[in-house]
Amino acid sequence: MTVEPLLLTYCVVIVIASMAGGWLPTLMRMTHLRTQLLMSFVSGLMLGIATLHLLPHATVELDSARKAGAATLGGVLSMFLLIRLFHVHQHDAPSVQSSAADELSHDHNHAADCDHSHSHNKPHNHANAGWGWLAMLFGLGLHTLVDGVALAASVVADAAHGSWLPLAGVGTFLAVALHKPLDAFSITSVMQKGGWTPGQRTLANMTFAMACPIGAALFYFGVMRMNGGSAILGWGLAISAGFFICISLADLLPEVAFHDHDRGKLTAALLIGVALAVAVENLPGHSHSAPKPPTTQAVPLELDQ
Repeated sequence: MTVEPLLLTYCVVIVIASMAGGWLPTLMRMTHLRTQLLMSFVSGLMLGIATLHLLPHATVELDSARKAGAATLGGVLSMFLLIRLFHVHQHDAPSVQSSAADELSHDHNHAADCDHSHSHNKPHNHANAGWGWLAMLFGLGLHTLVDGVALAASVVADAAHGSWLPLAGVGTFLAVALHKPLDAFSITSVMQKGGWTPGQRTLANMTFAMACPIGAALFYFGVMRMNGGSAILGWGLAISAGFFICISLADLLPEVAFHDHDRGKLTAALLIGVALAVAVENLPGHSHSAPKPPTTQAVPLELDQ
């Protein structure tokens, strides 16, 4: 197997996972607790992959911890500004029922568990239910394009450093594949509340799902063909690490700041995600060391007698 079929396989699985997440609102009710448990697990996985996989690879490719750190900081700030500009990173779906009981879409009583004053029966993105999904689609689409870049960069870096090819980039793949359903779920949930038809929701879902393969293809077939491919790969890995760190903390910190409920379960889910990242990084054949150039033995010169 070469890099191209592996990257294609990863992209196909991510598209399927994203589409499935978009269909969730019509198949089942994602309670607040279920959503938060999944978010905590995926956030732990993304945080582990960023710090244990993407950042070390970037340091090797750039041959500079300073450059890798600067690029990671740039990635964190860029994703933060993207989230702030489009208010896109909110996975709790608004309730689609009109009854007073269903207005509290969480599966527990926040009045008893929380002492803060923000409203729980409104999505934090404050988007209009009718057309707000367009901003979400655009913002999350940009975010997903970057995920595609991270995936392609991770696969290329692992393959170049001698990892067993079928597992090249597997950590980044898992983080993206598990996170995309949550993003697609957010978009189609808002569309469902706004009264959009199933066909329209499916079209938006398909458009969003294709963003990751497009990002991967642009990086692999475009950026990596430029001169200085190793440096470009290093910058891409480090910036992607910053994106992952920001995304994971954006999911984790609001829950830590505002909620004391179910903290044991959520912490356990987070640690399981981190443990999975550690396990992936310790798979056989997984190395962050730069490939060593072949050594040659010096041949002694024969002196004329």
